[in-house]
Amino acid sequence: MLNRRSLITNGSTAAFGAMALAAVTNGVAEAGPAPAGYSPWTPLPDPSATPVPNPPFAKDLTGTERRNLETFDELDFDVFTHQKWARLGESHARSIRVHWPDGHYTDGIDRHIEDLKGLFVWAPDTRIESHYLRVANGGLTAVAGVMQGTFTRPMPDGKGGFIQPTGKRYSINMATIGLWNRRGTMDEEFLFWDNQNFYRQIGLA
Repeated sequence: MLNRRSLITNGSTAAFGAMALAAVTNGVAEAGPAPAGYSPWTPLPDPSATPVPNPPFAKDLTGTERRNLETFDELDFDVFTHQKWARLGESHARSIRVHWPDGHYTDGIDRHIEDLKGLFVWAPDTRIESHYLRVANGGLTAVAGVMQGTFTRPMPDGKGGFIQPTGKRYSINMATIGLWNRRGTMDEEFLFWDNQNFYRQIGLA
């Protein structure tokens, strides 16, 4: 039987499902002018299947709120996507606690880096290029985006063996809730995603 907990520990990263966004919407400023033809207040198609533009930052964010969101964009679009692990400390505190969707958590940036590296073992083209929702309230951020990749290399099964690649692509919605400190890094991170959809897309469900 597939050890899904091991798969999560060995590489499932990022966070899925915008359900947690409601926790921070109260008091968030209305968005500024949007690109032509785009409104963040109209229903979106499924962003994982139909690309939507990244919205502008909210007009009345504080300097700290905007900095945290900009740092998170840099984290996903550059640091994570291009595996620049030496830079993860720009967004993550050394002692960061990361909560995973199955209920377990890890402590420390070194452990988190190892978990993130594991994702690229079996899907080396993993990337995050879209943040279609970005909100902030004080030291709290909630960001929803899309993670994509292709299952092209053997995946460790957590029992000393490997699951052979299916060659299937995945594109899944993700959401990350971050709690930021005054130094501009996250002390705690909550990751959410739809495991069933994820495993189905890569041919393991």
